[in-house]
Amino acid sequence: MTDENAAADDEGENEAESAGGGKKKLFLFGGIGLVVLLAAGGAAYYFLMGSSAPMVMSGDPESPQAVQKPVVFYDLPEMTVNLATDGRTTYLKVRIALEVENRAMIDQIQPYLPRILDAFQIYLRELRPADLEGSAGLFRLKEELLRRINLSVYPAKVEGVLFKEILVQ
Repeated sequence: MTDENAAADDEGENEAESAGGGKKKLFLFGGIGLVVLLAAGGAAYYFLMGSSAPMVMSGDPESPQAVQKPVVFYDLPEMTVNLATDGRTTYLKVRIALEVENRAMIDQIQPYLPRILDAFQIYLRELRPADLEGSAGLFRLKEELLRRINLSVYPAKVEGVLFKEILVQ
């Protein structure tokens, strides 16, 4: 019986050691997991919330200030055109202002005003009412008009086309 008791005691000791070792491993892996999680959280905060540029104090005299260049606006005459439709007649009434760099640029553009209006009229008559729907349609219209006007007045340059009024009836 002593051999059996000794064998039983050895098994009990092995179970106690394995249970204690399991808790130590669990604690060790939990601690490592927590450290990794904190490091990942810190890295995410740094990349998402941190700024790559240093913060500039408002009283810093060496900081560069963004200076907006003065611009000049030139109003084109109001245009009314009929749009390309299959059935019912649809009209487009538009008032446009041109954004240019300075007054000298207006003097360069004015002799080309008939060419500008002609390019606009031809393009606007080809539009369908569906082409003017939504902000994306108006953005495409603005970009196309800017492209056409810069082709018409080259070497002068227009910086932007601004819609003062757009009416589709």
